[in-house]
Amino acid sequence: MLFSEHNLALRPAQYGSIEIVCGSMFSGKTEELIRRLKRAQYARLNVEIFKPAVDKRYDEKLVVSHDSNSIPSTPVDHSSAILLLSSSTQVVGIDEAQFFDDGLTEVCVKLANSGIWVIVAGLDMDFQAQPFGPIPNLMAVAEHVTKVHAVCMQCGAPANYSYRLTKDTETVLLGEKEAYEPRCSTCFFGLNT
Repeated sequence: MLFSEHNLALRPAQYGSIEIVCGSMFSGKTEELIRRLKRAQYARLNVEIFKPAVDKRYDEKLVVSHDSNSIPSTPVDHSSAILLLSSSTQVVGIDEAQFFDDGLTEVCVKLANSGIWVIVAGLDMDFQAQPFGPIPNLMAVAEHVTKVHAVCMQCGAPANYSYRLTKDTETVLLGEKEAYEPRCSTCFFGLNT
């Protein structure tokens, strides 16, 4: 169920929830997160947005999509800081969740159990097609999961893998189009050769 389908008037104040927006690089995860958070702001809900302090690709304090849409955020070094900074809010948005520590799942559950609506965006798999960071655990406890797809840069099919174009082997490599491209499973695994 997407954010736009929620009926705020019928939602009891004491119940929170966790929504996950996941997918590959360039699939529109941040764009969708920003859209949902701006709708919450339009509904006059108190919204707080967080991102990992390590992500400074576009801006240190803004969550910015590849399409240059943005929303102000608070960069934090550790997921526990989110609990301290979101005490008087109704909606919490978290971008690039794969870069947070494993404690993020517990933080999101605590927020939801205290009546906060939590919307999280992040990569579900790393460049080796392995589950990435806390996203798999968050998907398991979330009430709503949206998987978005990019377009395969090799064949044009729906893509849900992030193919690394460089020889770097570390799991975390902050990069853009020079470092990654979205690919479908056939092109990612080289099944069309």
